[in-house]
Amino acid sequence: MNAALPVNETANGARPRSATHAVIIPSYNTGPKVYETVRAARAGWAPVWVVVDGSTDGTADGLRQMAAEDPQLHLIVLPENRGKGAAVFAALEAARAQGYTHALTMDSDGQHPAALIRHFMETSLTHIDAMVLGQPVFDASAPLLRVRGRRVSNAWTNLETLGAGIADSLYGFRVYPIAELMAVMQQQPWMRRFDFDTEAVVRLAWMGIAPVNLPAPVKYLSAEEGGVSHFNYLRDNALLTWMHTRLVLEFLLRLPALLARRLMNQPPFQYRQGRS
Repeated sequence: MNAALPVNETANGARPRSATHAVIIPSYNTGPKVYETVRAARAGWAPVWVVVDGSTDGTADGLRQMAAEDPQLHLIVLPENRGKGAAVFAALEAARAQGYTHALTMDSDGQHPAALIRHFMETSLTHIDAMVLGQPVFDASAPLLRVRGRRVSNAWTNLETLGAGIADSLYGFRVYPIAELMAVMQQQPWMRRFDFDTEAVVRLAWMGIAPVNLPAPVKYLSAEEGGVSHFNYLRDNALLTWMHTRLVLEFLLRLPALLARRLMNQPPFQYRQGRS
């Protein structure tokens, strides 16, 4: 790793401790799988914030014990379920208050590859003005309906950003600039639940934050493997439909400015034919 980067190595080269980049893991009723996820994240990075989003499965107590034994593991417990975006925002506030500038978000249910945290963070450190987005690599465990359904969201996102280069709009394993993400969330009441991941990348692109895409495997765990899903096809697809309706209408207002930026290869379009 470049010695100029603001990351301190431990004696054995593992668990890099950053002064600028933190990991955020929102969690809601994932059962014991969250402990495995947190351990894997801490094995690869520090610090880590975990947000218990009103879970009723008892995992808050286990996470409190883990945090008490690990000064680089921080725990936030919300009294009721507020949604993924709201949970992430709570951790963003805490991380920013301690001087952190970027945050990698990942799910607590074991779907996201903790082994790639360091790679994503290093990419962010060398593309400090960008958002580093996971591009999912699916295996046989991926439900076909989910894979096909996300193509629709990706197509709308490509339109709404005028082809800024967002490879996947829904995969939540990604590194965000904290100040910019908080700013777009504070400007409107949405992005607090399942609409968080997609609306975040669209609005950040509008702000001029370019995407850098990196491939990352995604694993859909079975119930026997401890997998838990809170995705509701009717509720969450209705939420995404309403979200894209809002974004398309706003996109039409932003179209002249976006078109001018694209023609001049200005942010967020500067990486479309360059680095990734």
